[in-house]
Amino acid sequence: MVVDDHPMWREGVARDLTEAGHEVVASCGEGRQAVRVIGAARPDLVVLDLQLPDISGVQVIRGLRAERPDVRVLMLSASGEQQGVLDAVKAGATGYLLKSAGLAEFLDAVRRTAAGEPVFTPGLAGLVLGEYRRLAAVREQAPDGTPDSAPRLTERETEVLRLVAKGMSYKQIAERLGLSHRTVQNHVQNTLGKLQLHNRVELTRYAIERGLDE
Repeated sequence: MVVDDHPMWREGVARDLTEAGHEVVASCGEGRQAVRVIGAARPDLVVLDLQLPDISGVQVIRGLRAERPDVRVLMLSASGEQQGVLDAVKAGATGYLLKSAGLAEFLDAVRRTAAGEPVFTPGLAGLVLGEYRRLAAVREQAPDGTPDSAPRLTERETEVLRLVAKGMSYKQIAERLGLSHRTVQNHVQNTLGKLQLHNRVELTRYAIERGLDE
């Protein structure tokens, strides 16, 4: 589903997606309309503008995920303003791409976002990482004052987790470590289970919070 208040831009994005082999199930110019139709349209992924005329993109994300919790959201915005990026990610956006991105970069972001991979315009990635670290510092201790304890991961799981935190795809991780794509998937799934996380976005946040992306 494509949500953008500029008709020419919205139609252009929908056309590019269709020509790339994706099925566009809905196209909306307002946030409230997107929240209303998501239940019937049942998109796997929403390409969403941050600035909409009725409600903010952040409010739309919350509404979309309330109606369809497993939907992936790729923000496509002209703004790289710090607070807007962070608010979108905290609300549940899987990725954030600037409208200045080229077509190939956009289609790659769509593919990766649909697969649950966190995707950010390179200049925004450091901003998001820094915020996660700041939040981690605040949560360094448990509520009772005792240090936060983390489940034990194997050396290989930690290595894979570090590369996930850097935003690498499964294919890239497999090539880097000389493993099969399936083996990398298994390591990620095992790590998700140990950490009681649900997807790669949460896993990335966990890794970043512990400085594993460095």
